[in-house]
Amino acid sequence: MLKSLSALMMTLCVVSSANAAKLNIAVIPKGTTHEFWKAVHAGAVKAARELDVDILWKGPLQEDDRSTQINLVEDMVTRQVSGIVLAPLDDTALRAPVENAARSGSPVVIIDSDLKSDKYVSFVATDNYRGGQLGGEYLAKLIGGKGKVAVLRYAEGSASTAAREKGFLDSIKKFPGIEVVSNNQYGGATTETAYKASENLLAPLRGATGVLGLQGVFCPNESTTFGMLRALQDGGAAGKVKFVGFDSSQKLVDALKGGQIQGLVVQNPMKMGYLGVKTLVESLRGKKPERRIDTGVTVVTSANVNDPKVRELLVPDLGKWLN
Repeated sequence: MLKSLSALMMTLCVVSSANAAKLNIAVIPKGTTHEFWKAVHAGAVKAARELDVDILWKGPLQEDDRSTQINLVEDMVTRQVSGIVLAPLDDTALRAPVENAARSGSPVVIIDSDLKSDKYVSFVATDNYRGGQLGGEYLAKLIGGKGKVAVLRYAEGSASTAAREKGFLDSIKKFPGIEVVSNNQYGGATTETAYKASENLLAPLRGATGVLGLQGVFCPNESTTFGMLRALQDGGAAGKVKFVGFDSSQKLVDALKGGQIQGLVVQNPMKMGYLGVKTLVESLRGKKPERRIDTGVTVVTSANVNDPKVRELLVPDLGKWLN
């Protein structure tokens, strides 16, 4: 009897110890330099503190380094982390690493940008297509439903920005007076590559007098928006061409307030990082999550830029969460 009781107590101790083991969550963004990802990081830290789990934040330096991101996912599986929160750089290239992670016992929550797979726990992101639509509708309103517009795309294989670009172009089709004169240039992952692509896009649109024959422009992320802003500034067209971008940073907000950008389609990256970690942890603890979680999208203009709720999106308190 005593031996049986002793064995039972030992079993309970082992189970209790296993249950008490702290979850270790890897969070792998597309990159680590843009303000957007710093806000995602802050949201992930907030969730980790609330839920008493550890997070390991690690991502490529630049948002075009697919091989590094693939290696990071594989490394986290080798480390046997409890789970992974991933913003895939490429909707196809990251499919195999994610499916291998799931098979190996490290379930994955996808954030920000979709993946061509169904082997993940949940997808936590902006409705990117809707964000592009909102950007197109607002730009069409700014130019009175007529004129020439251009799109500087981001990068091939990026599902989130591709959805924004499609949403924008589909909304513009509703305005027969608007002509899209360029939509095949890609800005790439850095502001420098985006600046050069912007220069290449704008150069053929300048007339003999040097005046830019363009009424509006749309960019689908932070790097392309800032690269285009610099090109417009250098060409003396900032503020003359109606400009709607995507995402925010202090420099982009300053340009909005200064009239050089008329609209910024803004996500909620802190919420994305927070819900990415929270959803994964809840799943690991036995709760079935929603398959798709929308984190919201807002068009910021000079009319609402000082609204307290909008300011929280534009200038999140990162210092509270990131040392």
